[in-house]
Amino acid sequence: MTASTSEGPRGLTTRGASTRRRIVAATAQLTYSKGVEATSLDDVRAAANVSKSQLYHYFSDKDALIREVIAAQGERVLAAQEPALDKIESLASLRRWGDRILAVYRMTGGRGGCPLGSLASELANHSESARTMLVAGFDAWAERLSEGFSRMQARGELNPATVPRDLAIAVLAAVQGGLLLAKTARNEKPLALALEMAFEHADRHCLRYAGRLRRRSGREPRTRSR
Repeated sequence: MTASTSEGPRGLTTRGASTRRRIVAATAQLTYSKGVEATSLDDVRAAANVSKSQLYHYFSDKDALIREVIAAQGERVLAAQEPALDKIESLASLRRWGDRILAVYRMTGGRGGCPLGSLASELANHSESARTMLVAGFDAWAERLSEGFSRMQARGELNPATVPRDLAIAVLAAVQGGLLLAKTARNEKPLALALEMAFEHADRHCLRYAGRLRRRSGREPRTRSR
């Protein structure tokens, strides 16, 4: 997910671009820990160590700054899952990606939840421009998962009738729900359970799962007679 606001960095000096990035990073950290509504521009100025005139030089208002934060958090979310996200090509590698999700959760101490999910819960009903950018952020995440499921399909592991995009959305929905419950409970178990449910759902779309069902029903012998 890339920034799409009008206050882009084109034409800035190296120092100006650095200052702008610092403002966005400080705002991202503040809104992640405190929430968007509780974060004032005075808070941002203090955290980024910039003047009021500097802040308004780069961003016309708080909404413009928050749109940039959404873009930055979308990139952060995807980067935190690497390299596991781009290596999904089997159920085993899908589980390794799940291990990465759990590891990222543990690094936050269970307090932050998903940066995109946290922004969505606060902004989706209050800002159409923010909602649109959040949709794009989740779509970028789902697309990366979908690419992994497409690789599984190409390798003959996933049922040809499965729609990779639909499976990706189902898995992502499980992750988001698990992260929300884990954040609230300050306990990783809901996230671990949600991931396991997602893996089992993906397993049901695998060709070998259909083979196991046939064997259990007696329509296919377990071994061939000689």
